[in-house]
Amino acid sequence: MAPPSSTASFGWWKKKSHAHRGGGTPVVIKMENPNWSMVELEAPSEEDFLRAEHHNTAAPANKTRNRNAKQLTWVLLLKAHKAAGCLTSIASAFFSLGSLVRRRVAAGRTDHPPTSADTHEIQKLRTRFFYSCIKLFLWLSVVLFAFELCAYFKGWHFATPNLQLQYIFQSPLAIKGAFDLLYSSWVLVRVHYLAPPLQFLANACIVLFLIQSLDRLILCLGCFWIRFKRIKPVPKHDDTSDLESGQKGFFPMVLVQIPMCNEKEVYQQSIAAVCNLDWPKSKILIQVLDDSDDPTAQTLIKEEVLKWQEAGANIVYRHRILRDGYKAGNLKSAMNCSYVKDYEFVAIFDADFQPNPDFLRRTVPHFKDNEELGLVQARWSFVNKDENLLTRLQDINLSFHFEVEQQVNGVFINFFGFNGTAGVWRIKALEDSGGWMERTTVEDMDIAVRAHLRGWKFIFLNDVECQCELPESYEAYRKQQHRWHSGPMQLFRLCLPDIIRAKVYIFSNTSCL
Repeated sequence: MAPPSSTASFGWWKKKSHAHRGGGTPVVIKMENPNWSMVELEAPSEEDFLRAEHHNTAAPANKTRNRNAKQLTWVLLLKAHKAAGCLTSIASAFFSLGSLVRRRVAAGRTDHPPTSADTHEIQKLRTRFFYSCIKLFLWLSVVLFAFELCAYFKGWHFATPNLQLQYIFQSPLAIKGAFDLLYSSWVLVRVHYLAPPLQFLANACIVLFLIQSLDRLILCLGCFWIRFKRIKPVPKHDDTSDLESGQKGFFPMVLVQIPMCNEKEVYQQSIAAVCNLDWPKSKILIQVLDDSDDPTAQTLIKEEVLKWQEAGANIVYRHRILRDGYKAGNLKSAMNCSYVKDYEFVAIFDADFQPNPDFLRRTVPHFKDNEELGLVQARWSFVNKDENLLTRLQDINLSFHFEVEQQVNGVFINFFGFNGTAGVWRIKALEDSGGWMERTTVEDMDIAVRAHLRGWKFIFLNDVECQCELPESYEAYRKQQHRWHSGPMQLFRLCLPDIIRAKVYIFSNTSCL
């Protein structure tokens, strides 16, 4: 509705106009729409002119009339100024949007640079075509929006579409001029060709929303049931003593990988945390997989590895000359080393993760006497979750992801998406699933789906945490989310045929617990 102050002022002017109807220009105010105020001025009659010539003594009435006219003029000027400000804001927003689209189209960048010049040109052309379509759609939307504004100001704003159809079909004489004919044709196009698909898309969105809401409800009920029943994966204990350390437990050969790329800020903490893992030295090998293209970062990381080698840690440094495939290519290259065949499990930690010393002792024992288990995933904890509002919101979002989504799926169906870090894989499961592939940016989800389709089961440990950091700036958060969300649809398209052909039961047994 219109502001109460403007309504009251218009009423006051109306009262003044009627009070001076005998000696001045009448001002009639009509409220024809609850959202708009319409001012109507009556033209002065001949009687008014004669009265003004023969009654010069009516100075107070003239002053009142002049004052009312000035007030109305100021109100109209304020309204015009407000409308001009709105139009200026809309115009600047459109110009900003247009410049952004032009920059996108001119850049022609992709998130996955190809390996050859021909492939690069093809992807560049595809990207330009995609952004050109977006640009065309935006300009079409702007034109149609302007068209609707013109129709609105001509008075064609009705409450329901039925009134519009009645206006067009039952009142043929109402079509006046080329613009009226064009608008009536546009309404017909909207009704017959645009409205049905838009209604279908709206109904599809409602169905998807209901499915997602039902999924969230089931997950929350599952989480409540886990807490109520205190369901928790329990590893099998082993009283066998290790010959080297003399400790009792299950100590298989474990390979630890730390993939990194230009990580000059966090490489020391991650390498130190992994080198301090409580595990027999002869049964662990640490691979620092450095994909840095910065010579300074390479030197610093190599010196840190040499320092820990001198301290007695079983750690090696690997650097690829051909950096194909990003993280997936880095991990795939490391798994091709000849000495990997001597190890049974592989633990993966990103460069910004610092596992606790007992990480392997709390995760690896779950594999004992459980040949169907392919992955043990630990939960993330964040050292900077209270840094600012952005980190607090991320902590809430990821806490739901770990404690509700992954824990419930791990307990009831033994499957969830691998998080790419803070997990221990059975090397046999990786090899059986086809190993790491560079076909998407979500190589962790890719390997998890393929492993599950091959019958491997997963376990999520909500009480085992691995410390890491959250992005503290919006730009870093935007890049992270872009990496996380750019590949799932592509992966779905690639894995859909395998999912359809796979013989995976909906309700898997929970023997892994």
